Amino acid sequence: MKKYLLFLCCLLCTIFLFSQEPMEWNPYYKLQLSDYQSPESEIRQELTSYSIYSGSKIDFSFNMSAVSFMFTKNFNSKIKAVFQKNLAVLIAPDTLTANQLVRFGRYDFDLVELYSRKIRKKIYNEKGAFTDAKFFQPIFNALQEEMNTVSAQVFKATDIGKNSVLLQQEHDKVLQQINALSDFCANCKPSKSRE
Repeated sequence: MKKYLLFLCCLLCTIFLFSQEPMEWNPYYKLQLSDYQSPESEIRQELTSYSIYSGSKIDFSFNMSAVSFMFTKNFNSKIKAVFQKNLAVLIAPDTLTANQLVRFGRYDFDLVELYSRKIRKKIYNEKGAFTDAKFFQPIFNALQEEMNTVSAQVFKATDIGKNSVLLQQEHDKVLQQINALSDFCANCKPSKSRE
């Protein structure tokens, strides 16, 4: 009985740990209200304001020897758009507003994927055989800043997704750009020709 109880406790801990792993961007998955799992998330009629912290970010990490780095050209798998459920906060007075905020969260997650692809492409096009690893940082910083500016503009223009028509137009533009950068998905191998 004690072994069974110990096994059950370990299993529950493992499930909890893996459920907190960041979720990678996937073209077939749409964020849901249930994905906003931060303890600060709430939907209550008493609330007079609404807000969202999307929980989406670009995750960039690589661990390789200097020789391996020198001969690596494709860093697509090292740069990922992720959504962290446990950090995603949604606060709304009702489910209608909450669902509008989720639509903005979907837009924002796709925007993060778009900029992940832009970073992958720029690194692929600019990395030479003897490039120093530090060359990544200015590329990452510049495109991260651009992404934040675009997100803030759409955030304001759509009133955090309440203007669904404008949000859909902006989302469609992002999805078209993602498709145009199809060689730069996380699991893709770019074609040999450079632009």
